[in-house]
Amino acid sequence: MAGIFVYPKGIGTKWMPWKLGLDLVGGSHLVYQVDLSNVSSTDQSSVIAGLRDVIDKRVNLFGVSEPQIYTAQSGNQAQLIVELAGVNNVNDAINQIGQTPLLDFREVETNGSTSQYIYTNLTGQYITGAQMTFDQTTNAPQVTVTFNKDGSQIFDEMTKANVGKPLAIFLDNQLIEAPTVQEEIPDGKAVISGGFTIASAQQLAQRFNAGALPAPITLVSQQTISPTLGTNSLKEVAFAGLIGTLLVMLFMIFYYRLFGLFAALALVIYVALTLGVFKVIPITLSLAGLAGFILTIGMAVDANVLIFERIKEELKRGLPHASAVEEGFRRAWPSIRDSNMSTIITAIILYYFTSSFVRGFALTLLIGVVVSLFSAITTTRLFLRLFIKDKPAAAQAPNSK
Repeated sequence: MAGIFVYPKGIGTKWMPWKLGLDLVGGSHLVYQVDLSNVSSTDQSSVIAGLRDVIDKRVNLFGVSEPQIYTAQSGNQAQLIVELAGVNNVNDAINQIGQTPLLDFREVETNGSTSQYIYTNLTGQYITGAQMTFDQTTNAPQVTVTFNKDGSQIFDEMTKANVGKPLAIFLDNQLIEAPTVQEEIPDGKAVISGGFTIASAQQLAQRFNAGALPAPITLVSQQTISPTLGTNSLKEVAFAGLIGTLLVMLFMIFYYRLFGLFAALALVIYVALTLGVFKVIPITLSLAGLAGFILTIGMAVDANVLIFERIKEELKRGLPHASAVEEGFRRAWPSIRDSNMSTIITAIILYYFTSSFVRGFALTLLIGVVVSLFSAITTTRLFLRLFIKDKPAAAQAPNSK
């Protein structure tokens, strides 16, 4: 079932398709310049990190999952690189991210029939999130906006001074909403209600999230990666993985004969199970991620080599075949556990302390190693137990070259 689920034209592709990265499926590559001239040097790192998170959130609002976003800084300038897999129209990608939407809140002073908007220090950089919710009494759509600690304090002072008055919300200097302040709001959680439809409430929430940019950005480069180029890369890496797997299987069969055949069958099951895990999570596969997976194919056989060598040692000691297999697994386990734990620790460090394609490599490596432990200890042992039960003793020992 796992093989059918992960096969490119199998049943799993109809309701749970593969998620492929920009280098495999094609898409848009955008480079933005970030202006940090108005940001203090001590805050620049946090501002860049916040900007990356906002862009990530904004792209996902438009249905583009797993965007790859990298940042680089030099002085008061920084670059933000956005890769959107599957978005082959670069203009669509630009529209999805948008231009520098700066959100701010302004007090309103009315003089006769005219209104004057007074700029305050409350901008989108203080917003931690916005979402559409429903009034618990009337079930009417509304928008909930949450501020961080500093924003909560500023918003508290603004609402306290403007009870009964409108508070204007601007996006790119365009008025998008002017709700009336009903009471002082000290907890940094505002609820905007009144006359919303579900669609209009969702749109306002998206505008809040899209406008929570801590620094202006300017598009300086755009590129479209051809889907054909990505398809060719996918075919090449799949072919390389297939050849590598077959060579490993042939080596195991040649050196360990029947035991090697069981190891080869366990390897096929390992490949199917690991790809199934990648699809269920799901993981966006890039060339680096596939490289990590192919690396684990060879590593998955290491455990079998240790087990088989231990079994050979136990047979030389004169143990019966069934006992030699069980003792071989028992004595090989500490070495298998320790070697794989070192790889798991390395993969975790790479995942949490790096970015971009290195994280994809680390994630597939981590999952592959964990599944290989299951495959070597459980699948191979099951095959050997069945073999020992059904076959004569003379055929039980691995080749002793």
